[in-house]
Amino acid sequence: MPAHFARRTDWDLTASETARALEEARSSGQAICNLTVSNPTICGFQYNEAGILAALSEPAAFDYEPDPRGLLKARKAVCGYYASHSARLKPEQLILTTSTSEAYSFLFRLLCNPDDEVLIAQPSYPLFDFLAQICDVHLVPYPLFYDHGWHIDFATLRRQITPRSRAIALVHPNNPTGHFAKAAERAQLEQLCVEHNLALIVDEVFLDYSLDDQEPQSFATGDHPALTFVLSGLSKISGLPQMKAAWIAALGPEREVDSALDRLEIIADTYLSMNVPIQHALPAWLGLGTALRAAREAHGLQTRQQMVEDWPFFASLVNTIEMALFKTDLGVAWRYVEARTDPAQRGPFAVMEQEHARAVASLLELTKEARLLEHRPLLRRTLEVRDDYLRPMHLLQIELLARSRAGGGDDPALRRALLITVNGIAAGLRNTG
Repeated sequence: MPAHFARRTDWDLTASETARALEEARSSGQAICNLTVSNPTICGFQYNEAGILAALSEPAAFDYEPDPRGLLKARKAVCGYYASHSARLKPEQLILTTSTSEAYSFLFRLLCNPDDEVLIAQPSYPLFDFLAQICDVHLVPYPLFYDHGWHIDFATLRRQITPRSRAIALVHPNNPTGHFAKAAERAQLEQLCVEHNLALIVDEVFLDYSLDDQEPQSFATGDHPALTFVLSGLSKISGLPQMKAAWIAALGPEREVDSALDRLEIIADTYLSMNVPIQHALPAWLGLGTALRAAREAHGLQTRQQMVEDWPFFASLVNTIEMALFKTDLGVAWRYVEARTDPAQRGPFAVMEQEHARAVASLLELTKEARLLEHRPLLRRTLEVRDDYLRPMHLLQIELLARSRAGGGDDPALRRALLITVNGIAAGLRNTG
């Protein structure tokens, strides 16, 4: 007898006409230019591979202390990301998931009984259909229309609300239109949710990629009259879809948020799908978004190079930054980090390494140099000589700090020796007398 499968998996599994044509072209050896490729790892982007992989070597990753909401340090890192978008979140408001798809499934399980409805904007991408079907939820579309820009059709949206409606879902910005919900649209969505006791689900995976120069506003900012869930993850923020990490941020009336989070915690605890090494690496990997946003907002390499040549104040700033970057000794810095007795405190160093590498690469691009201070060889040599004298003082200070932490902090001779190394290193780092 044939196996019995659930009706929810009764999909048409035959290949589409496009898929068949693509496979035939590949089999015949034809050269294919696929304009639909959106996987950043195969699109030619340059990654700091060493820094990314180093974040996975956190010793604490060997300790398994499962937290269904996600490790506190990882949730704090997510809060830091939202702080850069002027949103104040607390770690207690977050549930970590392996992907936004999993986040949707958690929310559908939280909000919907079988055959309940979720309203979702159209056009959209087809993944939602599968997620909803697997969770026994019906998707009810409401349209976006184009009139000198994309807008939500609120008249149709209001008509689509029924007694079985449980949530309004919105991708902000929308895929594929790029539509960001405007402030007035957000207000209307929240009002509809309050009137009909609906939750608002906002997918912000593309938040950092606007089509113009205006800073997009996250739904995590401002007041939240309705129960709101904001979703995002590393896949788009950092261009790391293979490092499975995403989250749900819960906002709104306190009692509703607390009740929702308590239930989400049980759902997450049932699966415990987030692995520990990824959570420890999350603070470092979120820093990659800094470079992606900066590249998007920049005005182009030629303009910035022209600024260095024509604007004395900007050129002076670049020169100062260049000298500071050259004076930075990450090898010595690691010695200080390594000397700490608590390995859990070492995580931010990977972020420092990544940001230093990005800063150096960007500055060399501006100055058209192959290495820092290439056009100022005398200063470069002076600082190299200075480092030869500073390095022994750093090593001495590291040893003295270790002794102080081991219980010698009350020794007057030890304290005096430490102060001498502080004064000596500070004197050596000065640019002028």
